[in-house]
Amino acid sequence: MTNKTKILAVGGSTASGKSALALALAERLGGEIVSCDSMAIYRGMDIGTAKPTPDELRRVPHHMIDVCEPDVSFSAADWVEGAAKAIEDISSRGRLPIICGGTGMYLDALLRPISFSEAEGVGTNEALREELRLFAEENGNEALHRRLCEIDPESAEKSHPNNVKRVIRALEIYYSTGKTKTEWDRESTMGESPYDYRIVTLDYEKRDILYSRIDRRVDIMIKDGLESEVRSLYEKGQLPEGSTAAQGIGYKEMLLHVTGDLPLKAAVELIKKNTRNYAKRQITWFKRYRDISVIPDEGGIMKNTTALSDEVIAHL
Repeated sequence: MTNKTKILAVGGSTASGKSALALALAERLGGEIVSCDSMAIYRGMDIGTAKPTPDELRRVPHHMIDVCEPDVSFSAADWVEGAAKAIEDISSRGRLPIICGGTGMYLDALLRPISFSEAEGVGTNEALREELRLFAEENGNEALHRRLCEIDPESAEKSHPNNVKRVIRALEIYYSTGKTKTEWDRESTMGESPYDYRIVTLDYEKRDILYSRIDRRVDIMIKDGLESEVRSLYEKGQLPEGSTAAQGIGYKEMLLHVTGDLPLKAAVELIKKNTRNYAKRQITWFKRYRDISVIPDEGGIMKNTTALSDEVIAHL
């Protein structure tokens, strides 16, 4: 018997159907949704983040959406603080908190707090740091960032090319230990979770179906006005260079078009490519969770949300 707050988390890659599943589960189990999406926190970034529709918001209360402006720095720790308050509020009203989103780092930080990170204990190598710093000076920050992309794409995704200090540190950890910073972080000792949680993860029997869903979602975003959304944010100064919001997939590529550096068609194809690559990393991340795993497609045919929610509830 535990006195910990019970929560349910639904995770998976972008376009996997997790939002629809979480919505169905919330309606059937008397729950409210806490968004676990590092981009949905930003006001005005609606189309590119596929935020819930007005109808979905009426059906089930959502939390941790539109909590700050795009030009404001917002960390995983900030999200955990806000999510914890939302969970406490939801639970106090006799409702079930349902965490839904694809930002695995946020979910880890909420459910399994890191008590320390061994990577922080990796000693510094001044000669190596200087070598990497000079490489960046001579070849550009992007070239240094590409080196990190090749060995540790997850760290690279979290590090802007102009944050040279952070990129160098991640490279230093790898060259000094043979392990990527991502590996160190995952192996860090975790503290006891403050929650009694179950995690549902979605994966696909046929990956091509997921990729087709991703391409279709991007096409819908373009039709719904992603270009206008990004242009408006850019002209208002809300997507400053180096900001987390400006690095969101869909936004960073469309910014290249808005600023005249890339034709629209090329920007759209780049969004699709980067989204598919991100989905692969999300799948790898969520495979670490083994609580409940559901497969949305069977024999090439998609299951509906009722069937998926039946499957989840049967395992709770």
